[in-house]
Amino acid sequence: MFKKIEIWILYLTLLLSVLFAIGFGILVRQELVGSVKAGWLSKTALTLAEIPANLKRLSQGPAVDFNVKDRFPSLDGFNGTPNSEESYLLLSRYDGDLKEGVVELVDLTNFKILHTWNPDIDAFNDLVEQVDEFKYLNRDDNNSRHILRHPKLMRDGGLLSVLDYAPIRKIDACSNLIFQISHNQFHHSIETDIDGNIWVPTHIYPQSLPNKKVGRDLHGEDGGYWDDGVSKLSPDGEILFEKSVSQIFIDNGLEYLLFGHGNSYEKDPIHLNDIQPVNIDGEYWKKGDVFLSLRSQSMVLLYRPSTNKIIWKGVGPFFRQHDVDILDNTRISIFNNNFKTFASGNEVDGSNEVIIFNFATGKYSRYLEDSLINYEVQTIIQGRSEIMPNNDLFIEDTESSRRLYFNADGSLRWTHVNRAMDGNIYRIGWSRILYTQEDIETVNNFLTNKGTCNE
Repeated sequence: MFKKIEIWILYLTLLLSVLFAIGFGILVRQELVGSVKAGWLSKTALTLAEIPANLKRLSQGPAVDFNVKDRFPSLDGFNGTPNSEESYLLLSRYDGDLKEGVVELVDLTNFKILHTWNPDIDAFNDLVEQVDEFKYLNRDDNNSRHILRHPKLMRDGGLLSVLDYAPIRKIDACSNLIFQISHNQFHHSIETDIDGNIWVPTHIYPQSLPNKKVGRDLHGEDGGYWDDGVSKLSPDGEILFEKSVSQIFIDNGLEYLLFGHGNSYEKDPIHLNDIQPVNIDGEYWKKGDVFLSLRSQSMVLLYRPSTNKIIWKGVGPFFRQHDVDILDNTRISIFNNNFKTFASGNEVDGSNEVIIFNFATGKYSRYLEDSLINYEVQTIIQGRSEIMPNNDLFIEDTESSRRLYFNADGSLRWTHVNRAMDGNIYRIGWSRILYTQEDIETVNNFLTNKGTCNE
């Protein structure tokens, strides 16, 4: 039944297998980081190498990524006392009933939904040029998988949003596309300055640095370098400014932070997750400056685009932070994820924190620390915070799909958890609380002029 195999044939087979594996690895590496490609051979090798990861993603199904751990099974929707002062919430969430991402405008004085945006993302994706940086767009950010990240209601009634590492888009009240910008991948936050210009993180592609240093800038899962950049757009979507943060580091003598730590190459050494523009001159900053939150560095920068200079560099006592806000002419707040890496693993060390830094005194303080501990605010990644003029505090505990609103004395006023009819909770996408006079005027104008398309 079984024939004896000559030992030399076995050895030859083993040798050829080893040589094939080595050659295959060389071709994949050459396609990813090599300055000279091997044409169709290296491209084919990379495609074959990606098959397991792609099969894994496809096997997950359309919505599994949006079902999150249920830390608070007793909570469903809004619970608590509505706000007494006029305010609104742009609630970005994955609707577990519709199996689609939506944005809802919620009146926080009664928790009623005043308007809903639910765009046809597949149709928008069809308009995007099929280039390397968007080769996974239809797979990862389609109608059944997308979340409209950090929506911003503009003065003209348009709604801005980003999908993670996708085009930035503006839609009207009926969720029709006004414009989309797809020359690079945009991600994380959206903020506007006093002139209505839009500041948003992006991935610079092709990368700003030579391949010798960073290889190929193409998707983290492929081993490429995430060359985060600062982008400034006009209200109509015109690109006014764009600069690689890696290049900012190099220009300001900080290259060691990119390539000078440990013995292993870091493909995501920056991870820009928030840009906060400065709107008025002050003792410590000027109009046109921007605060940058760099998660991988546990660092916040005050950067001046007009001179390409880093004005201030803040490190600690925060870890892998998000969401920098300007409180007044001397203070900023920072959402501290407090996410640390120990020998035992990665964890939130206690709870998340809202850190206040005072430029006048050079000191840090923690805001409503006991409240965040008592209510177990512990999102490892993402997260938002907003300190109101009346000292109330809004928190998004993103990974728990939970929003919390605290009174100035630290008592909990209300919560919201994104639970669907199937009993599961689903992801949220950086909701935005609207409370300033300009915000309220923008909302009222929108409600007056939006029409009935969405009713």
